[in-house]
Amino acid sequence: MKHSADSGFFNGLVLGMLLSLTAGAVTLYLLSVLDIISVSLLEIPQLQGLLEWCQRNLGLSIIPFAVTLGLYVRSLRLLGQYLGEQRPQDEIAQLEHLSDVWISLFFGIGVIWTAIGMRSALLFALGDPGVTTQAGAYAVLSRLVDGGILTALTTTIVGGVGGYLMRVIKSSLLGTRLNHYYEAQDQRHALRVEDLLREIRESVDGIGTGAVVAGQGGT
Repeated sequence: MKHSADSGFFNGLVLGMLLSLTAGAVTLYLLSVLDIISVSLLEIPQLQGLLEWCQRNLGLSIIPFAVTLGLYVRSLRLLGQYLGEQRPQDEIAQLEHLSDVWISLFFGIGVIWTAIGMRSALLFALGDPGVTTQAGAYAVLSRLVDGGILTALTTTIVGGVGGYLMRVIKSSLLGTRLNHYYEAQDQRHALRVEDLLREIRESVDGIGTGAVVAGQGGT
């Protein structure tokens, strides 16, 4: 019992740290994109390079990705808490389904932003027929890159890899506890059915015994 409590505390601590880091990173990214702060003021070259890479390869897609990830982490924390409190099965199942919804949405954001990035890149590169005709292949390729082709390709990778990692994390942190919980619920339901059948059998036996006694009394 103590091991289970320690494991639940550790899982909650890890998820809480992940949520805090995600929220902080998104806030810093938005402040940098909106030019509210200058990354150079932070004097962290690695951080500056990371933010520049995100702006070039992810763009604003990082916002829905981060929001979905935060909701996913929150669902996992609540799910672990509900399992520790032995909440009703419908609440556990609903919360588990909600965490699966966030995983699917993470995949979907990657797919949707891929289409958005491809459309923007094509419109930017081929939107002006005169410029496209006069420009060479390298210029058209550069316009595709500037128009968002890198964002389209990167969001596909992030959505796919991130979605599968979210499934692995859920299975690793809560898979065993969920299996034990559902097994316990199935056993509980089986015991209830057995008790109900036993009560019915006892009632039928009592009715049969009463009928026999009544028949003997009539004779």
